[in-house]
Amino acid sequence: MAFACVCGQTFAQGTAEDYRRAYALRDKYSASKVYYSGVRPSWIARTDSFWYVRNTPEGRVYVVVDAGTQQRTDLFNHKALAEALAKATGKDVKPGALYLDRLSVDKAGGCLNFVFNNHNWRYNIAGDGKLDDCGELPKVKQRHWMEVDDEKDAEPVTSPDGRYTAFVRENNIWVRETATGKERQLSIDGTLGNYYSAYIRWSPDGKKVAACKIRPAEKRYVYYVESSPSDQLQPKLHKQEYAKPGDELRFKVPCIFDVETGRAIVPSTELFGSQYDLWGPDWSADSRSVTFEYNQRGHQVYRVLELSAETGAVRTLIEETSKTYVNYPMRYRYDLSDGRHIIWASERDNYNHLYMYDRAKGKVAWQITKGKWYVRSVIKVDEKNRQIYFSANGVVPGEDPYLIRYYRIGFDGKNMTCLTPVEGMHEAWLSDDARYLVDTYSMVDKAPVAVLRDAATGKEIMPLETADISRLLAEGWKAPEVFTAKGRDGKTDMWGIIIRPTNFDPSKKYPVLEYIYQGPGNQYVPKTFIPYNWYMSSIAELGFIVVMVDGMGTSFRSREFENMCYKNLKDAGLPDHIAWIKAAAQKYPYMDADNVGIFGCSAGGQEAMGAVLFHPEFYKAAYSACGCHDNRMDKIWWNELWMGYPVGEQYKECSNVDNAHLLSRPLMLVVGELDDNVDPASTMQVVNALEKAGKDFELVVIPGAHHTMGEDYGEHKRYDFFVRNLLKKTPPAWSEIK
Repeated sequence: MAFACVCGQTFAQGTAEDYRRAYALRDKYSASKVYYSGVRPSWIARTDSFWYVRNTPEGRVYVVVDAGTQQRTDLFNHKALAEALAKATGKDVKPGALYLDRLSVDKAGGCLNFVFNNHNWRYNIAGDGKLDDCGELPKVKQRHWMEVDDEKDAEPVTSPDGRYTAFVRENNIWVRETATGKERQLSIDGTLGNYYSAYIRWSPDGKKVAACKIRPAEKRYVYYVESSPSDQLQPKLHKQEYAKPGDELRFKVPCIFDVETGRAIVPSTELFGSQYDLWGPDWSADSRSVTFEYNQRGHQVYRVLELSAETGAVRTLIEETSKTYVNYPMRYRYDLSDGRHIIWASERDNYNHLYMYDRAKGKVAWQITKGKWYVRSVIKVDEKNRQIYFSANGVVPGEDPYLIRYYRIGFDGKNMTCLTPVEGMHEAWLSDDARYLVDTYSMVDKAPVAVLRDAATGKEIMPLETADISRLLAEGWKAPEVFTAKGRDGKTDMWGIIIRPTNFDPSKKYPVLEYIYQGPGNQYVPKTFIPYNWYMSSIAELGFIVVMVDGMGTSFRSREFENMCYKNLKDAGLPDHIAWIKAAAQKYPYMDADNVGIFGCSAGGQEAMGAVLFHPEFYKAAYSACGCHDNRMDKIWWNELWMGYPVGEQYKECSNVDNAHLLSRPLMLVVGELDDNVDPASTMQVVNALEKAGKDFELVVIPGAHHTMGEDYGEHKRYDFFVRNLLKKTPPAWSEIK
């Protein structure tokens, strides 16, 4: 009888009504129904004032706050500016609908500079309210983020004393005398295949220039066919630069030239010979040396190096080494003005911390921060008062270890002070003089709050905003549940969230859907207040419990925690996810841990398919969008960092293509034909392998789409896929869902 009851209750899920309710959530839980949230302050330079946008029931209101007096006023006359813009543009502009982009305030001049309607404008806010059209925005061609800058396009650079201008002509460095216009060639060995960078840096004394000599490598390109362009009948072929693991890379050598004598300093490359990349060079204040950073291919060595402008000798200032990888995306360096010390971030003690380096000795002078927690970012170094302002997570025992708070600490590592004492995920903005701090914070189950604090003590000076979520609550909104359980080792806490449908009934049995993005380099489970989670909120309405969890292999817990991913991306933290879901199901019997599906995009797409390949006993169906299914096919930086270099057997072992024959569960693959993040051929190679292995699966191609979870069409396909394969129901006809 109990079995019949459960089946009957499950049968009621996945109906047309459920679909309509799922789609309706986008509007019901819209962020526009949350008032007085989204505070993002901008401090007005050299003042104690900042402005931000208040999201009120009447619309957007621009306000300015004087931190000294704790007074808040309108930044300008909204009605007058709206009328002026309407008159100038011929558009209907309402005060509460003003959206001024790239806004800056000239306090001294009493003017407002902003972009509206693709034009630059200047508005006199202190005087007569005059509005000036400062011209249309120039069209700037943006380099695609996959393109490597060849360093050939840069403006000539004038020396600090104004006597010379340095530039590159025919691959060599030249200088021109300002007084006479006379030109002189400094380098003579630049060629098309080994040229000098146009990013030339003058020494502070104006006597020398430094630039890198670059030996380029042949570039790889990925080609895309746009099948259905909007402006023509015939397809278009697109070409994009796209380096992949194992590809040859350019080689850079920092060089120095004496402008008067023409003497060239070309260093030995012994300490930077196997390059992934090289950053710099940057001059020292005394013009006696340049500093540059070297990232060794394979990322197991990272060095900060100094090149003497007098002897040409290269010496190591800082060296990081690892048997796995140096996590260079988290690097931080600050050279103190005394010329003797460097503040450096390192994970060498298993956590990311700040160290004070002795530049002369090339050794750590002392460790500044210390403990089983993680420095996230440095927001200000106050050399005058010898203070560092930074964010960190995991400092406070007993709370979610991913929650970010802000701190102040002395250069000597003493008197660490929490500046954001309330539990929550914080984001903070310091005033220029570090006297004040605007603090915004929330949690997935706590509405956003914004306050003004004293940056020395963290004491609240003035409340700014407390989000009003009454309209959300009236619509039936429920916060996700933060859930913690042990991972694969039985001792380490894994943190995730659980989302239930709005008509949740604990007497029913619900299949579990996991949304996964477990790529290393970050943590992904939401920690801030989100009214509507695009990937998780709606699909729950069909009759699922939807979950997300950060497992081992993700970041900001410890070095050891993250290193699980090294040469092992197929792991994807899935053993931790499985243990976490089982623990949740033990606590909540309505969660059916024997009926679990998984979906994700990009790295999440790779991981979703990997879940049914490598853990079919647990994951019963997978939806995989734009996955990097073979790490040899994906972008170079991501994969060489986590999978290692040179390309070896580990790439095959983690490949969904090479392991496609293991498929025994329902799978839907989705790809955007113009995906400019993950080569869409990666998906098609999986398709090829599955077909050759005689495997049944579904493929959805989205014409014209780039890197995507599937857009609206793919979302509906995802709904139907899991309704069929987990709820065991025939989805309603698309025409039934209005």
